[in-house]
This record gives sequence, C-alpha cells and structure tokens, in this order.
Amino acid sequence: MVSHVGLTRRGAFRVSAVGATIAAAAISGSSMAPAQPLRRMTYVLVPPAWHGGWCWKKVKHLLQARGHNVCTPTLTGLGERSHLARPEIGLDIHVQDIVNVLTYEDLSGVVLVGHSSSGVVITGVAERAPERLAHMVYLDAFVPEDGQSIWDMIPADRRGAMEALVNTEGKGWLLPRFGPPPWERFVPEVWHVTDEADLRWMLARLGPTPFGHFKEPVRRTNPAAERVPRTYIRCTLYQHAGFDRYAEKARHLAGWRYRELASHHHPAVTNPRELADLLLEISS
Repeated sequence: MVSHVGLTRRGAFRVSAVGATIAAAAISGSSMAPAQPLRRMTYVLVPPAWHGGWCWKKVKHLLQARGHNVCTPTLTGLGERSHLARPEIGLDIHVQDIVNVLTYEDLSGVVLVGHSSSGVVITGVAERAPERLAHMVYLDAFVPEDGQSIWDMIPADRRGAMEALVNTEGKGWLLPRFGPPPWERFVPEVWHVTDEADLRWMLARLGPTPFGHFKEPVRRTNPAAERVPRTYIRCTLYQHAGFDRYAEKARHLAGWRYRELASHHHPAVTNPRELADLLLEISS
C-alpha cells in the first residue's frame, strides 16, 4: 500500500494517478505503454453544382466529433456566395477557390473529397497543389481525362434540355437545375431525399450554377498530381452509367482504391454516419 504521508498535495495526486493507471492496466490486461494519440486528419469536402458547403453539415459534425479538422468551402457563385455569381465564372475559378483554401489556411496532408461534378474540381486542384494532398476521394463523381469538361461527360441526349434551361431561365449563363422537373420533384424522386426536414433544408438552399462550371475543361498534365492516392466511392442505389464506368476503372487502375456505399446519390444528407465512417476508413 502506498502511503501519502509527507507528500505535498501535488505529489499525492501524482502517486494516486500512477496507482490508478496501474490498477486500470491490471484490470484490462493491457501494458503500461502510453495510448497512441489520435491521428488528426484534415478533410476538405468540396460541394457539387447547385450546392454550397452547407450540404456537408452532418458529415462535418461527425468528423469533427472524432477530433478531425474539416473544411467545407463553397464555390464562387453558389450557396452563401451566390451574390458573387457572374457570367465569367467557370471551372477555373472554382478550382482556384479550393486551391486558395489550401494555401491561405496552410493545409497539408489533406484528404480532398469531391462529390458529383466536383470530381472535376478536385482533379484541377491536384494539378495545382499536389504537394498539399494526402488522398483524393471521388464520391459518386465525374473523373475527367485531360482536356475534358463536365459537359463532355454528360450524355448528349440530356444536353439539349439543360441548354434550354440556361437560355430560358438562366439568363444565358446560369444552369438553374439538372433537368426540366422542378427541384421539388427531382430531389425526392431522383436523389431519394425523402425525409421532410432534409427536403425542406435542401430545397431552401439549392441554387443555379454558372454554366462555365460545366463547360470549361480541366487539365491533367502534372505527374505529381497523378501520384496522389485516390479512392472512388460508388453509391450503389443510384443508377448512373457514367459513374459505373468510373467505378469499374477504379477497380483496376494503379493508384486507385474502390469502395461502395449502399446509398443514393446524396449520402452526406441521407447516410452521413456511414459516409463519415467510410472516409475515416479510407484515410486511416
């Protein structure tokens, strides 16, 4: 038995703490080796067209609760930055938006996540700042080749309706939504966001996207960018032939890993816990 006689209050506390640690180790059968500190990761989650950083709210809180650093920037002209929309905004500016976050926040070792159209954005970011990236995650996202734009990857039979929306509702430079059906129908019927609170939240925030986001091509010419490890996550409940092709490539390409998530196209909204767990597994 350890006596505390003659010890200062601080000394007694230290002795007690050591005794408690020994007892805990004996009970658990563990060694006296110190516990490994949490590896704190930095995630930058990039929203797709029509969305802002708001769409990652649930996942952001879950990752932060695990002790990780999370940035959810909004692209120029969208979300809380919709007042900055103008005709000349395109993919180049959206890529620079994210590069600037990495630079001015002095971020390194970043797990960069792009959802849907922002797969093209993160591809451009890797070209300009590969040294800041530890991993790239394409979440049900477009994966462009050198010189491709999002528009090049959209099926030709859908482009006419989208161009009509730009000309009739978007002043010739904004794409108000993905197709003719209003968001009130599209979001629950196609994206399967059916929870009433989630639906109200999304419908109040979805907004038009500068058409240049879709039309400007991205380059893939930096060898350092191609060395950044990549993972493709396919949301298996969402039917999309293009995403199926990217998923199949990821299964076989060197430098890629492939994961599946049993969700529709918006797991950040409908399956945030499963998505957060998968992001943690990928980056561990």
